[in-house]
Amino acid sequence: MEKGSQLDKVRKIEQKGISEISMESRPVYHLSSPIGWMNDPNGFSIYRNEYHLFFQYHPFSNVWGPMHWGHCKSRDFVRWEYLPVAMAPDESYDAGGCYSGSAIEADGEHVLVYTGVIDRYLEDGSHDYRQVQCMAKGNGIDYCKYEGNPVITGLSLPKGSSVEDFRDPKIWKEEDGYYLVVGSRAGDGYGQVLLYRSDNLEQWEFLDVLDQSRGKYGRMWECPDFFPLGDKHILLVSPQNMRARGYEFHNGNNSVFIYGHYDKSIHQFERETITSADYGLDFYAPQTLQTADGRRIMIGWMQSWDAKFMKDFLDWSGMMTLPRELVLKNGKIYQHPVRELENYHKNKVEYTGKEITEAVVLDGIKGRIIDLQVDITQFDFHHFAIHFAHNDEYEMLLQYNHMRKCLTIDRTHSGLIRDVVCRRKMMVGPTVSGIQGEVLKLRLLLDRYSVEVFVNEGEKVMSTVFHTPMEADGIIFDTDGTAFINVLKYDISI
Repeated sequence: MEKGSQLDKVRKIEQKGISEISMESRPVYHLSSPIGWMNDPNGFSIYRNEYHLFFQYHPFSNVWGPMHWGHCKSRDFVRWEYLPVAMAPDESYDAGGCYSGSAIEADGEHVLVYTGVIDRYLEDGSHDYRQVQCMAKGNGIDYCKYEGNPVITGLSLPKGSSVEDFRDPKIWKEEDGYYLVVGSRAGDGYGQVLLYRSDNLEQWEFLDVLDQSRGKYGRMWECPDFFPLGDKHILLVSPQNMRARGYEFHNGNNSVFIYGHYDKSIHQFERETITSADYGLDFYAPQTLQTADGRRIMIGWMQSWDAKFMKDFLDWSGMMTLPRELVLKNGKIYQHPVRELENYHKNKVEYTGKEITEAVVLDGIKGRIIDLQVDITQFDFHHFAIHFAHNDEYEMLLQYNHMRKCLTIDRTHSGLIRDVVCRRKMMVGPTVSGIQGEVLKLRLLLDRYSVEVFVNEGEKVMSTVFHTPMEADGIIFDTDGTAFINVLKYDISI
């Protein structure tokens, strides 16, 4: 196949597929796959004052396959515009796939850094499988792969590290040059993150191992990100095959925040604590950018490798979370839905001091494309529940156990036809408000086939996708005692 013809073919298939998919089958304010399969967010960056997002992409079917780079852009993190697929696996160094990576604006060009997969059989019958780091440059639409690719190979790896598990570079610029972190598997068989530096984006020097699993936090560390937040540095990684500890790290393939301090003079990161980034059923491979006004914004893939059921009933498979602002508060990361979402609020409905003693439906509180805020202000109960996406046949359940200070998300009755994981729990309790006393704040962002639950203004988050038909749009509040709640609902109109 002639160089470029594969990308041209994919672009034509993509354009035709997009035109045939009904907008009514898509989320309204979450990015979904143009056609086919989507997974990890890639290249989350600013170029020419617009937000660009690429993503792992198999446009030929609704299941994972040889990876391409899909592409879209936005001016406000909410309304996204599809752009033509940016890269296809069409070179010897990426014929096995253009895997995850990142992007940066440099000298007026949009620079993509990604993992190429070499996957071939040699004449002697041996299997040559390696992962290498590559670069492409473009103008925001069209990208040309660097003639000197790959720019980082396994020759730079620390002794004993795997050349087969070496992927997902995340790039940024500082005063003294360009830096990137990349995921790797160490000689002990567990995950690690490596730090590199370059003056020109073409020659890269290995600096140090930033951190390692040390046999405790997963067999491979994918999709690393590394950034300052408040007075900390955060290493964000997605460990594979990670054993749960209580209600932490329950996804098998999940994402974690590693808090610590970074001494740039010697390129050493000292770990302090590690927590889950999201406690729901569907969250992986998040990536961040910093906006011009200084906000650190994160987006993740809202699906699980272990429960890939969305492909069963739609013409596309995969969506992203709403981008979230990360803020360090009292030594803890809080996640807030991007404030730009408020520009799309419509039809406000509000209740204050509503007493709940049994199953209750509140006038005007329903819907599947809504921003719903529920504050529990009195707690004379064991259990309090919000049934949403509800009708006589289907429902999603969010239940709070006040005795155990435990919140559960449950999609058991959402319409599943496969035996997948349906329930996830996390520990969280009321906070103290100077005005209301104790209060548990729940904010549910509903968008057709997903919910993101932000608790106590982003102290913890649960993200989950579900099947439920759109006609199931009821919301019921229920308790086994007495609760007082404040409710605020907005429709979201794009």
